[in-house]
This record gives sequence, structure tokens and C-alpha cells, in this order.
Amino acid sequence: MARKISVVEDEPALASLIEYNLSQSGFQVQLLNGAGATVRELEAARPDLIVLDVMLPGQDGFEVCRRIRQSETLSRTPVIFLTARGDEIDRVLGLEIGGDDYITKPFSPRELVARVKAHLRRSEADAAPQSGALTFGPFRLDKAARRVFQNDREIELTSTEFRLLEFFLTHTGTAWSRERLLQEVWGEQHFVTPRTVDVHVRRLREQIEEKPDEPVRLVTVRGFGYRFETP
Repeated sequence: MARKISVVEDEPALASLIEYNLSQSGFQVQLLNGAGATVRELEAARPDLIVLDVMLPGQDGFEVCRRIRQSETLSRTPVIFLTARGDEIDRVLGLEIGGDDYITKPFSPRELVARVKAHLRRSEADAAPQSGALTFGPFRLDKAARRVFQNDREIELTSTEFRLLEFFLTHTGTAWSRERLLQEVWGEQHFVTPRTVDVHVRRLREQIEEKPDEPVRLVTVRGFGYRFETP
């Protein structure tokens, strides 16, 4: 069965171009214009991936993404942002609120298709049957259910955050450079940058550290990268 891609884009010409290229690559495409009912329409469609424009009429894509991440149905669905705003602060904001990727207009349709395929391959690997729960100190990681608990509290994570925390938990005490983390966690997604690692580490700290600005578990190795400690 064809994988379903929902495209939230209010420019008809660009939406048609995206639809054509994704359809030619074998995907089933749903086009949405970003109106107020967008999240409800996405929940009804249950897409495998969402392509989301930042500049939408009446609401911006960042707010839509926040609501997607709060949705029980869509919380772990990959989101690729499209935007004409290429400033680093906008890219970082998109990642911080739960986006998985960020493409700046104008872009090559082939690049968009390549990124969609890369994220779907990663999602398929995440969904593959895994062994049962693993315990690491106060953390219990259930790979089959894609759930993480710290003591008795469940930690709500996106798929990328889950992979990153899983990697750290299974490699405690070792210092990892940002570039190596990109290879190990993001794999073939060569479009991401070392800055992406910093954003996701910050989001993990907000979930697992008592004082995110003074981390004792996920610590910075100055001038190099990060290390996960088991205090």
C-alpha cells in the first residue's frame, strides 16, 4: 500500500508541484490549505509524514506543529517544514517545537522527495518489531511500544528524541561528537547539521533533567559533544 503524505501548503501552484512529484514517486498525497481545521483533518487522515508550510493564512506552521505534537494520533508523525525564511533562528525554532526537518524555498522537488523517503525509511525502522523493555537506572525503555519511563513517569518523546535517548542510554559514559551522533542517530539523513543535535539535546534535557540548565545526566563535553552519565 502506498505511503500517505499530507501536504499543508496554501500556494496552489507549489502544492500542485509537490503533489505531482510525490505522486510520481509512488506516494498517496493529501493536499490541505492550512485552514483552521487542519489538525483535525490530519488526525482523520493519519498520514505517514506531514509536509508543513510555515507561512499559512490565519495561523503559522509552527503553531500547527505544536498542536500536532500534542495530538495523541499525530504526536510521532514526522514533520518536514517548508518555508521562505532561511534564518537559523527559524530553523532552530522549527526543530525545538518538534519538527524533524526544514527545507527552505525555493527548493528542488527531487530534494524534497529524497528527504521524505529518508524520514519514512527511518520511521519504518522505528516501527519494526523490537525486543522488550530495557532498564537503565531510573529509565525503562520499551522498544516495542516506543515508550520511555523515568521512574514511574512516562516521558513524551518524538521518534527522533526516542532514538537519541536510546542511543545515549545504551552508550553511557562515552563522549560522542555531534558529527558522530548525526551518523549514529540520524543515519542517512545527510541534510541535518550539528546544530540539530544541540536542539534535540536541549529538548531531552527539558524532559529528563531536574535542572535542564545544570544537567547532571546529559552533560556537555566542551568543544567536542555530549556524554550521558549515570549519577
